Amino acid sequence: MRARTLIIYGSYGYTGQLVVAECKRKNIQVILAGRDAPKLQRQSAESGFPYEVVDVHQAGALREVLAKGIAVIHCAGPFVHTAQAMVEACLQTQTHYTDITGEYRVFEQLAGYDARAKASGIMVLPGTGFDVVPSDCLAVHLKNRLPSATHLQLAFAMSKGGLSRGTKRTMIEGLGEGGCIRENGTLVPIALGDRTAEIDFGAFRTKALCIPWGDIATAWRSTGIPNIEVYAGATEAMIKNARRARYINWLLRRAWLKRILLRKIDRQKPGPSREKLEAGRSYLWGRVWDAEGRTLESRLETVSGYQLTAVTAVLIAEKIIQGNVKPGYQTPAMAYGADLILEVPSTHRTDS
Repeated sequence: MRARTLIIYGSYGYTGQLVVAECKRKNIQVILAGRDAPKLQRQSAESGFPYEVVDVHQAGALREVLAKGIAVIHCAGPFVHTAQAMVEACLQTQTHYTDITGEYRVFEQLAGYDARAKASGIMVLPGTGFDVVPSDCLAVHLKNRLPSATHLQLAFAMSKGGLSRGTKRTMIEGLGEGGCIRENGTLVPIALGDRTAEIDFGAFRTKALCIPWGDIATAWRSTGIPNIEVYAGATEAMIKNARRARYINWLLRRAWLKRILLRKIDRQKPGPSREKLEAGRSYLWGRVWDAEGRTLESRLETVSGYQLTAVTAVLIAEKIIQGNVKPGYQTPAMAYGADLILEVPSTHRTDS
């Protein structure tokens, strides 16, 4: 039954496996998909789900797979290389598109599919994981509290945890590119390390570094606030290293260096252990202000980043299966409101 089946592409990656496990827990019908046949075979044997071997760039074969599901959860990044091929196939098969990207350039690219998605009757909703469900919901919540807001700052930090190989690969792809903010409605490059802050997350205070996070694209569309900055919790050493890196950006952009670093990452463990996943917590902070000087802050505490990605990606997919869909390009909070994140167990939001 297509109407109740999800396609999970890149299902055998670290995050893809967490998404599959969440679908299994919720008894959702799944077709596993990706280009690595041995990994799919093993995952199919373990999960009991059927699988399809297909490369995202094999357009005809990809369309045949997507036609078997109502929606895809696209988990195979870096999405700058894969999102366009997937969304094109979704448009042709009238399959709802979701992914777990946090790459602001991908959000910008996919926003350009709004008219075609509406014409096809599908929803294009990237960023259904930690990037950017909690921060997008926090941004819209703050905008609702202060409709006149002209500036938005967001920040996040983690306790425990670590990064998956896929996340590290995406970070390597972006080496040498510097930072970026939204200023007067326009994306403006900045040197990484130029902007720092000290953030009170409620449970703790920490220094933070301004980074080119997905919300500089998504929050602009979900709130209309023209000035947006995003910060990540960082140590003094991390901030110093970011500032030093600007002097070797020319080197960090070299393809041969990235290939060396990517090969090194491929030899590392897939991602955080189960213990770290369950023990870790995510903290988010946001502040808005307007031309009259009115300022409001809100905070979120929720589960660890990768665990949250599995929960929210499947939560949104469930809503699609139930027919709760807004055709066109959407962000998580545009489609499902600022309180979407509160549907995740043990999530708390506070205002000040």
